Amino acid sequence: MSLGDGDKAALRALAHPVRLQIMSLLTGAEMTAAEVARELGLTHANASYHLRNLLSGGLIVAAGEEKIRGGVAKRYRYDVHSEPARGPRPDEQLRAEFAAIAHELVRRSAGAHFAERRNLVGDGDFWVDPEVWMAIRERISEAVDDLHRAARPPRTPGTVRTSTTVAMFQLREEPAE
Repeated sequence: MSLGDGDKAALRALAHPVRLQIMSLLTGAEMTAAEVARELGLTHANASYHLRNLLSGGLIVAAGEEKIRGGVAKRYRYDVHSEPARGPRPDEQLRAEFAAIAHELVRRSAGAHFAERRNLVGDGDFWVDPEVWMAIRERISEAVDDLHRAARPPRTPGTVRTSTTVAMFQLREEPAE
């Protein structure tokens, strides 16, 4: 199944909210469709369908195969450092990603445990010097990279499940009235 070429395929791949959940799972571990299905309460066919969409859109990578009960199961991984994840994307795709992430944030917050002083929420429309903006953006980017590298498979003993959502972008200057 082809979703189209390049940017349009990636945009279509983000069209279903469960795909961000799958990408999050695949950050901490390579998983098969059966493992994704068990973790998210999906059918194997449904998990396979979503994985094929993400793969066609270049949002996940194939990470090998393994023999299971006489068959072959493909393993997938979300590589945050891959070109599709880090490379330039058109505004339309980025807006779709932000919308999908906002929807996912609402879903995740419904199951949140807001422990005292363990949460961080920040939001703002700030005017700052460009050098300050780039320095802070770089520090936050490094922290998000650290989280991606530290991610473990779901339910790994000794880990806690967290939700981290970061969206930083420069706004267009509105004309003065």
